[in-house]
Amino acid sequence: MENNKHIQQLIKRYSQLGVLKDEIEKAAQAIINSYENGGKLLACGNGGSSSDSDHIVGELMKSFEGKRPVNQTLKTNLANVAGDRGTYLSEKLQQGLPAISLTAHAALMSAVANDIDADVVFAQQITGYGNPGDILIGMSTSGNSQNVIDALIVARAKGLVTIGFTGKTGGRMKEFCDILINVPETRTAYIQELHLPVYHTLCLLVEHHFFSLGK
Repeated sequence: MENNKHIQQLIKRYSQLGVLKDEIEKAAQAIINSYENGGKLLACGNGGSSSDSDHIVGELMKSFEGKRPVNQTLKTNLANVAGDRGTYLSEKLQQGLPAISLTAHAALMSAVANDIDADVVFAQQITGYGNPGDILIGMSTSGNSQNVIDALIVARAKGLVTIGFTGKTGGRMKEFCDILINVPETRTAYIQELHLPVYHTLCLLVEHHFFSLGK
């Protein structure tokens, strides 16, 4: 990538992630390419990985480390629509990079689990949300979570780019990942501890690309 200082800093702090440098670069570039072509990012996982999915979306949908003021066209339109309140909104709102955590839709997930099958809760959402060129980040420390695997299968079938976050072995889901970030740990807590700095780095790289931050 043109600017990989964030990856260099990541590896300096977590030397064991050096083996994943190329995959992290590929993941960042895939996300950037998707956004440049009007795509969006979807993320899913269970338990702690569910929280990680929400965390990723939180870093993308508003500013992470720098300011992201809305563009002048939106500022003007807001003022035209609502006067002083529109101006207030134009000063407060930030540009977001479209991202959805599939784990955050409790009513839909419970409906799918009750009416169809609990294993396909994420796959059903991919069926509705996913478009060719979008990104799916599937997170599973074991790599064997069936609902994540099924989401990756549907994503592949629909032409999404699939990025997997797993532990060392990659589990069964590695077969369905275009890019596999299998951090070199086998214990759940340790795997999750390494997932966080990786996805923070991805968010920094993407934000830097679109908003010229961190120079």
